[in-house]
Amino acid sequence: MTSMKRKLKELLIERLKFEDMSPEDIDDDAPLFAGGLGLDSIDALEIVVMLESEFGIRVKNEGSARENFRSISALASFVERQIGEQKVRM
Repeated sequence: MTSMKRKLKELLIERLKFEDMSPEDIDDDAPLFAGGLGLDSIDALEIVVMLESEFGIRVKNEGSARENFRSISALASFVERQIGEQKVRM
């Protein structure tokens, strides 16, 4: 598990109040929505807020969020790409 995946899992557990879960309980490639963790639209909004507050990343549209929030692996790739783009802009 990469450090970004672990950090995202820890943040999700904290933000979404999954007290009985540990990062190891969340499969990197399992769906976050519709099965898997069973997250809903309110949880998606919390992820958007989390990304902005923790990483300074703004999610610009729903289509982008849907694809990038598919799994922990997809979310970690998205965050790493966005952080890389932020560094290039500086």
